[in-house]
Amino acid sequence: MNNKDLNSTDISKILDLLPHRYPMLLVDRILEYAKDEKLVALKNVTANEPYFQGHFPGHPIMPGVLILEALAQATGLYAFQSLRERGDMDEYLYLFTGIDNAKFRRQVIPGDQLILTIEPRQYRRGMLKVDAVATVDGETAASASILCAEKKV
Repeated sequence: MNNKDLNSTDISKILDLLPHRYPMLLVDRILEYAKDEKLVALKNVTANEPYFQGHFPGHPIMPGVLILEALAQATGLYAFQSLRERGDMDEYLYLFTGIDNAKFRRQVIPGDQLILTIEPRQYRRGMLKVDAVATVDGETAASASILCAEKKV
């Protein structure tokens, strides 16, 4: 898969890269990828998401922890593509190992399109640190610095 293949990637390629499956898969499409610069992905937030039944009845709000998980999954997509570009075809998992400066600025509700932007900051000895921002209609919903570790399986 080259850079061009990863731009506007549909769900089948995401399923090829990430180990997550329904109901934990929280990325629907990759909108943009630029090597060593960023990955932009999309999560369509729909009323039939299972967590809306209890969070909160009559006033559905996407849980902040799931917004962070969507950002972590987008980070994993960036990391897996980076591995492929390094020519490393071994099997890896990317594990969410840390989060700093998580901030929530806006509620995310059914009908929103959550845009997930990942910008790498540091990669050293199998550890990747990124700046991650989730927006809705150009407005920041959440942001954080995310750390993940690659693990050979």
